[in-house]
Formats: sequence, C-alpha cells, structure tokens
Amino acid sequence: MSHAATLAAAAEHLATRDARLAEVIWRSGPCGLRPDRRYLRNLISAIANQQLSGKAAATIFGRFLALYPGRRFPTPQQIIDTPDETLRGTGFSRPKVAYIKDLCAHVADGRLRLNRMSRLSDDDVTTAITAVHGLGVWSAHMFMMFSLARLDVLPVGDLGIRKGFQKVYGLRKEPTPERMRAIALSNGWAPYCSVASWYLWRSLDAS
Repeated sequence: MSHAATLAAAAEHLATRDARLAEVIWRSGPCGLRPDRRYLRNLISAIANQQLSGKAAATIFGRFLALYPGRRFPTPQQIIDTPDETLRGTGFSRPKVAYIKDLCAHVADGRLRLNRMSRLSDDDVTTAITAVHGLGVWSAHMFMMFSLARLDVLPVGDLGIRKGFQKVYGLRKEPTPERMRAIALSNGWAPYCSVASWYLWRSLDAS
C-alpha cells in the first residue's frame, strides 16, 4: 500500500471511531504527513521553533540558511566551525547556539547516526535524540512524525496539540497528558495517533 493510501485508510479509521475528529477530517482533507529525510535540517528547525511562534522561528531559520549560500545544506562540521556570534546574529539565543553545535558534534562524531534512525524503534529514536542538549521528548516526537512519518505518535507535550484537544472536545481547560492519552484510547486512535494529531493541528487553522 502506498503512503498516501495508508494515510487515507488512517483517516477513515479515525473518522469511523471518533465523531468529533471526523468533522475536522472532513473539513481538512487528506493528511499531509510525509517522510522528510533532511534529518539534520529538521532537527535544527525544531531547535529554532522552541518557545517561538512559527513565523519568528521561520525568520531565524531563513537567516541561518543564508549563512551558507548554495544548494546544499551545511555539513555538521561547517556549522561547528561557524563562530557562535555569527549564529547568534541570525536570532538564535546563546543556549540554542549551544544546542545546535552539540547536535552537530553528535552527528559528526557518530554518536547520533541519522542515516540509521528510520530503522530504530520509537523508544530508541527518543533515546538517541534526547541525548543531545536542548532536544527533549517533544523534539523526538516531531522528528518521528515529520521526518520519519511514523503514524502512531501522540505528542502530548505540544502546545498546539493541547489546544486542539481543548477545542475539538470542548474542554474547559487544556488537558493533561493523561487526559489526552485517555481520549485517544477511548476513541480508538491507535495505530494512527500521528494522523489524529495532524488533524488536531488543522482544527486550529479555523480558529
């Protein structure tokens, strides 16, 4: 089965089991989760997005890319060799510069083997990514969803997901991780929690 067909089957599975989510699926159309093998780029983008709006993070990431003209993304060593103050000039905070350089050091010396990530279990992917300073479970969840296109990830630490749950299920306040997992379980999301989460994000577009 093709990836697109799998996503369509996932949406049908969710819509038949969860009436509230079904409305979001009907309004939003096909799920847009796709594998993206630009692993280093995506992890640095995740660092850029920490505690910032999407627009602000995109601006900073664009300035970062402009430091390395050409068609190819910079190598880990090129980024390591870039002076900290140059990276800070793009808008990255001092801690985020340290996170980026630690990530690149992990890749450069083989502690983080990005080319093997697709063969690891979810738990092992999380362990590998969270070994990098500044990358936590949220970053691992985003990587599994948007780089590896894993279909059964529930990113309970994501603000947008919490707000999506609150909106779609009419909750008075943002739910706890336990409440989110309980809703997913009671509505039969497995094995497509990533797809359900993608639709929760889309539900906020209509806000």
